[in-house]
Amino acid sequence: MNSIWLAIIGMIVFALGYRFYSKWIAEKIYRLDPNYVTPAHQFEDGVDFVPTNKLVLWGHHFTSVAGAAPIVGPAIAVYWGWLPAFLWVILGTIFAAGVHDFGTIVLSVRNKGQSVGTITSKIIGSRAKNMFLFIILILVLMVNAVFAWVISNLFIQFPSSVLPVFIQIPLAIWIGYAVYKRKASMLVPSLIALAVMYITAIIASNVPALQIDLVKAFGGAENTVLFGLDGVAMSFFIWIIILMIYCYVASTLPVWKLLQPRDFINSHQLVVGLVILYAGLVVLQPKVTAPMTNAAATDTSWIPLLFITIACGAISGFHGLVSSGTTSKQLNKETDARFVGYFGAVGEGTLALISIIACVTLFATKGDFMAAYSSFGAANGGGLGNFVNGAALLATGIWIPEDVARTIVAVIVVSFAATTLDTSVRLMRYIISEIGEEYQIKSLSKVHVATSLAVCTSAALVLLPKGPNGFGSGGYLLWPLFGTSNQLLAGVSLLLISIWLKRQGRNYLPTFIPMVFIFAMTVWAMVQQVVFDWSGLGATDTNLLLFILGGIILILVIWIILEAISAFRRNDPPSISQDM
Repeated sequence: MNSIWLAIIGMIVFALGYRFYSKWIAEKIYRLDPNYVTPAHQFEDGVDFVPTNKLVLWGHHFTSVAGAAPIVGPAIAVYWGWLPAFLWVILGTIFAAGVHDFGTIVLSVRNKGQSVGTITSKIIGSRAKNMFLFIILILVLMVNAVFAWVISNLFIQFPSSVLPVFIQIPLAIWIGYAVYKRKASMLVPSLIALAVMYITAIIASNVPALQIDLVKAFGGAENTVLFGLDGVAMSFFIWIIILMIYCYVASTLPVWKLLQPRDFINSHQLVVGLVILYAGLVVLQPKVTAPMTNAAATDTSWIPLLFITIACGAISGFHGLVSSGTTSKQLNKETDARFVGYFGAVGEGTLALISIIACVTLFATKGDFMAAYSSFGAANGGGLGNFVNGAALLATGIWIPEDVARTIVAVIVVSFAATTLDTSVRLMRYIISEIGEEYQIKSLSKVHVATSLAVCTSAALVLLPKGPNGFGSGGYLLWPLFGTSNQLLAGVSLLLISIWLKRQGRNYLPTFIPMVFIFAMTVWAMVQQVVFDWSGLGATDTNLLLFILGGIILILVIWIILEAISAFRRNDPPSISQDM
């Protein structure tokens, strides 16, 4: 089968979904008001609440929610064949992710820019709010660990990507000052910054002296460096520490100073990256060598695991945290929420689609694919590398050398993952502060105390566990729990929106139906994992950690669902803003 047909069908469905379905949702369900005073104007402080152009905000929102997840999830999920992954990315984006991301922005905007955790108290009750905040805290902690692990490993695998990634930071700060202090346009400076990054990537790919290879510097896996750590482990440790220092600084700076301009640059990276990959696809038109469905995938069932393996790229609870945590505080007009939220989900779907295509066309034969995807564990371990290599092959279709293409793809993935990482640390700081206010622990409300807790616990989680890959595999071992927790969070957010719509006397089926589906698949998957995969007398330390955390989250989510069902059945007067 020619892979171009997957791209054509996917793009047509995405375009129709945004043009018609999101318009109907905006006008008939959410009923956006262009004259509504958004929290960005109502509480403008120049730090978190900043009215922002919708194009710039879309760049921040998309790159914050994207990270590596819409690449990794689909790259793993093609283990069950390309058809299930393709269908879930397309349909999940249109009918689940779009209304979820869009809806959580609107819900937060109508509640003074508060997070979905705080809004839970108004809609369901204070007990549900405290449980939800705990689940969110665990989730963002896992996001920090997972993405720190991903970035560090990419730096180790592709040392030529380090310099282009780090050169973006001073360029973004320069753009931030130029735009907000001198009122300059962000477009031209951001394009210049992108050009500098990619020129640096090209040079670094061909000049070994510019490749920051800590593994080589420490003598590789054969050389013990310190405290029993070899060169690879020591390199990983150093990258984690550097990333955590960066996150501390980035998450406490005003959003205009680094976050917005860097994310705007990254939005250009999305466009450039997608143009390169899809153009290469059109030129090469590679054949799909992966099976439509993989009959040999007998170690795990694609129902329900497909729907938690592909999170970002179809629907993701973390998106709701970003939508209500940072995006809603920067929304200039309420009508911008459709473009930022729903179109942001479409952008993720487009990225997930090319991830599928890159992986299913990478291998010369079906046998090669089956060898690489011999088990779910093999798919989980090699998914990201398969995407990078597959995307590099697509880029050769427009005459980009494969080694340069690998560097550029790695830069794009790391840039998105870093954006998610520091946004997640910022969100964790918000949540810790909310918990401090809830339990009257004033010290937790201080920015640097909350940020220090967020950074230190994240570093400890990714560094301390010794899982299947040895030292520093905390992010890797938490991936299964991240997927289930993430989707449960998406279900709770859709539940909040559905209750709100019902109390407003509106049609709540567009959010209620995907909510029921997400809850059914995810609770099924989590019960299967907690009860059958992670428990038992033979459980390893890794399984025990997953069993404890997974069991706690599962109990809390079921409790929240029961509380929500009670709230849903009550005919209480709406407890949140009615002026919509």
